[in-house]
Amino acid sequence: MSAGLLVVVLACAVVRPWGWPEAVVAVPAAGLVIGTGAISLAHAGAEAERLGPVIGFLAAVLVLAQLCDDEGLFHACGAWMARTAVGRPRRLLVQVFAVASVITAVLSLDATVVLLTPVVFATAARLGARPKPHLYACTHLSNTASLLLPVSNLTNLLAFAASELSFTRFAALMALPWLTAIGVEYVVMRRFFAADLDAGAQAPPGEVAPEMPLFAVVTVACTLAGFVLTSAMGINPAWAALAGALALAARALAQRRTTPGAIVRAAAWPFLAFVLALGIVVRAVVDNGLASALAHLVPLGSGLPALLGIAALAAVLANVINNLPATLVLLPLTAPVGSGPVLAVLLGVNIGPNLTYAGSLATLLWRRIVREHDTDVALGEFTRLGLLVVPAALALAVVALWGSLQLVGG
Repeated sequence: MSAGLLVVVLACAVVRPWGWPEAVVAVPAAGLVIGTGAISLAHAGAEAERLGPVIGFLAAVLVLAQLCDDEGLFHACGAWMARTAVGRPRRLLVQVFAVASVITAVLSLDATVVLLTPVVFATAARLGARPKPHLYACTHLSNTASLLLPVSNLTNLLAFAASELSFTRFAALMALPWLTAIGVEYVVMRRFFAADLDAGAQAPPGEVAPEMPLFAVVTVACTLAGFVLTSAMGINPAWAALAGALALAARALAQRRTTPGAIVRAAAWPFLAFVLALGIVVRAVVDNGLASALAHLVPLGSGLPALLGIAALAAVLANVINNLPATLVLLPLTAPVGSGPVLAVLLGVNIGPNLTYAGSLATLLWRRIVREHDTDVALGEFTRLGLLVVPAALALAVVALWGSLQLVGG
């Protein structure tokens, strides 16, 4: 029963019938697995306790990203891209890669999908450039570029907790895989969309460019420093994210640019409830046989062949049941072996979802935003690009991770 409920929860998250939030189905499903005894109350409580700090951190980062948008950070980035691209689509693609990679790493993949994608739409329209290459860059990098920091993705937060690494050690181990995967994405995407990038574009009209919001930039930089400091002190980095969000919220409220209700809504409470409910449903599936079934498939060890096998399994599982459930299932099986296998899981669940629409919630959200702009992406084209990117990026990123483990140590 628990496996069937997981399928229903994921299907409703993909389709969102009648526009319902994901939590409308997930929360009753979690209650059902508890009520029927598919998961014990103790295990459900343990799962909620494990996910609690992660969900709190996610809420703070979502508010931080929205307040940065209110400060004009994303609009200023769009103006900078248009000005520096000077009517050249290939240069615009470079700028989108740079901005999307940094925003994803620092403010999480949700900021790239929800806040940067509309800016890229507007920037491409302003230049008269074909938007498709730049839009694909947003969705691919929302997954791939989220490898760098523990704060970049919900899957990273889960892996960070399981790996028992410090914030700086995590970033040091993932820096080379991050650069490698982004490099593969750029090379493949530039060739795949060569015709679109060769099409001409207009120079942007002369106008006063918006200033980069210094207060937001400084707050984000201080928040990043806070992540490092709290990690070194053994304190949950959610407190650093909360401090950054409170600083921006106080300024925005004082200037009457937002309201308390808008700040509360920015935390995306229905989505947070969905994450918690999904974790409980997945734990029920794990308790009822999935863990033992997968235990025979997970390669043992932390050598290069084992890391490649773990990453490949994680990528496949992410495209079958979505990357968040895949992470919840695989981490308990790999964490006892060491940080290397845990980070290999992360490579699989972050790069692998670029293969299918259903691979990650970020991709599903991106597709919805693209449709709202009267644009659609063909399934065949999305899959062809994924087949060209994912195997190469995943394999080379795993090799880079193995090299980092030899140099830095796990």
